[in-house]
Amino acid sequence: MSRQSRILLTAALLTAFAVVFVPMVIPAAPVSQLDASGYLARGSLGIAAIVVFLGGILTSLTPCVYPLIPITVGVFGARQAKGRAAAIGLTSAYVVGMGFVFSMLGVFAALSGKVFGATLGSAPVAIGLAVFMLVLSASMFGAFEIALPTNLAARLSSLGGGGVVGAFLMGSAAGLLAAPCTGPVLTGLLAWVSSTRNVALGGGLLFIYAMGIGVPFFAIGVFTAQLPKGGVWMEWVKSIFGVALVVLAISYLRTAFPVLDDGITKATDMLGPKGALLLVGALGFGGVLIGGIHYSFKPSGRWFLKGVGVCALVGAIVFRLSSPTPLDGAANPGVQWAAVLRPDPQEGMAKFDAVLAGANAHCQAVMIDFFADWCAACKELDAFVYNRTDIAEATRGMVSVKVDGTEDDAALDKVYERFGVKGLPTIAFVDGRGNVLSDLMISGFVEPSSFLKIVKAIPQSDCALPN
Repeated sequence: MSRQSRILLTAALLTAFAVVFVPMVIPAAPVSQLDASGYLARGSLGIAAIVVFLGGILTSLTPCVYPLIPITVGVFGARQAKGRAAAIGLTSAYVVGMGFVFSMLGVFAALSGKVFGATLGSAPVAIGLAVFMLVLSASMFGAFEIALPTNLAARLSSLGGGGVVGAFLMGSAAGLLAAPCTGPVLTGLLAWVSSTRNVALGGGLLFIYAMGIGVPFFAIGVFTAQLPKGGVWMEWVKSIFGVALVVLAISYLRTAFPVLDDGITKATDMLGPKGALLLVGALGFGGVLIGGIHYSFKPSGRWFLKGVGVCALVGAIVFRLSSPTPLDGAANPGVQWAAVLRPDPQEGMAKFDAVLAGANAHCQAVMIDFFADWCAACKELDAFVYNRTDIAEATRGMVSVKVDGTEDDAALDKVYERFGVKGLPTIAFVDGRGNVLSDLMISGFVEPSSFLKIVKAIPQSDCALPN
């Protein structure tokens, strides 16, 4: 066996192992752990700021930001700055200019209210983001190279003239060009900011996010760093990024088309936990071995095998993210929901009040899950908490209802105020006497073990049923 074959076989085995076993050892909801909205809802502002900053750094590595790097090198290299101190000053102004643009995005989200969050989760926006991700993935697979037009690059390089003001204006322009990259990272954050309408928090967090994006630009501007030389390894890395972008595009399409989401979920349910793991392992192994990573879509490459391999890898990741593992202890149907309630144009939230009144008349506790279609952590509660048999058993004596906050509504806002809902997801509990248990309220994603402890802490009803 040749050295290249051994490397390929090793990569295929590692991929199969990673796809099957890595999700078992990472937190149950990896998406929400990277989403600052959950930490904000729990009041962990420091952790949220760190997550936002790291999200900015990750965004700076995406293809739509890459074309700005050569411009930065040209503007803030030795040609422009007289010494290291001058380079630091110019680059700092450049990064702050980017921060200004993103802060305005946060302020707009806060001022516009929950309509902004609903817009981010709407089908047209989700489809647009999916198309954008697919275009970027095509560039990773070698369909075309992402580069700014020569005239635009020249104008950006001379924008505002020289000095700190020019650097600031150029950074602002760069922020506008990089703004489309915010979708994958900031959807949850912007939705949370729009629901709380906190202008200072929105502007501040988006500024921190821009500082994260600016880290590599700062390094390049100050040290005039050279980009790494290309090679075979770079093509492999680009293919990996391409697969990840396709998976991300599918996640947006699942939001836009519930039928697609239901189909994938039903397929994994039919396979069962063990069958799903065997399938994703085989797809991961076969996808790499067939050519999903090392072959090329270029005319000289084996484009057909490349396509089959990419589809297999994408399928492995999509099915793995949709399927519970035997270690999860998950089994359908899980929590039995009495109703999924939405604001009615005529009656408002009258049905919600009727459910609470009925539960109170029978001395039953109530669990209320406030959710939205655009909320990633809300979906993770459904996937990793509510479908567990132990959670279902613990909530069996309650009246469990969902309240859909996807669309903004005045009647819904009054319910939020009544229960102290400041962000989604929020889980509120009401005891058998109709008292809201504020000290047991859950904001954001919570691990199943912690959820169980909270449910078991709900006091037993001591009210007397009417004769």
